[in-house]
Amino acid sequence: MLSLFSTLGGLLISGLPKLLDYFQNKADQKHELALAQIQTERELQLAAQGLAAQQKIEEIRTDQISMQTDAQMTEAALKHDEKVLERASTWVVNFIGTVRPVVTYIFVLELCAINAWIAYYVYSRPSLVNNMDDLIRVTDIIFSSDEMAMLGGIIGFWFGSRSWAKK
Repeated sequence: MLSLFSTLGGLLISGLPKLLDYFQNKADQKHELALAQIQTERELQLAAQGLAAQQKIEEIRTDQISMQTDAQMTEAALKHDEKVLERASTWVVNFIGTVRPVVTYIFVLELCAINAWIAYYVYSRPSLVNNMDDLIRVTDIIFSSDEMAMLGGIIGFWFGSRSWAKK
C-alpha cells in the first residue's frame, strides 16, 4: 500500500513544478494588473503636471540598462562555463548532464545489491527458512514495504516527469 502511495507521490511531485508555475503565473498576473493600474494613475497625474514625456524617457533608459545588465550577466556566465568545460575532460563534460540519473542508478543498484546480499545470506543458511511462514517473513525483510515505496517514488518521478513534460 505504501508503494502505491509513494509511486503516486512520485508522479505528483514530478508535476509540482508545473503546478507551482501555474500559481506563480496567476500571482504575477495579479501583481502586473495592480502595477498597471497604479502606473496608469501615476501617468495621469504626471500628464496633468506635464511630466509624462520625461517619465517615459527615464523608463526607457531604465529598461535598456536592465536588459543590458541581464544580457551581460548571462553572457559572462556562459563564457565562464565554456572556459571551465574547455579545460575539463570529455567524460566530465558528458557527466555534467547526467548527475541526477546517475544518483538514481546508484540508489537502485545499491538497493539491488543489498537485496542480493540478504537473499544470498538466507539461501546459504537453510536453517533460517523451515516452512512457508519463515519464507514469507524473510521475503518481507528482503523486499520491505519501505524499500518498495522508495523505489516506487523514484520510478514514479522519472516516468511521471516525462508525461508532465508533454503537457
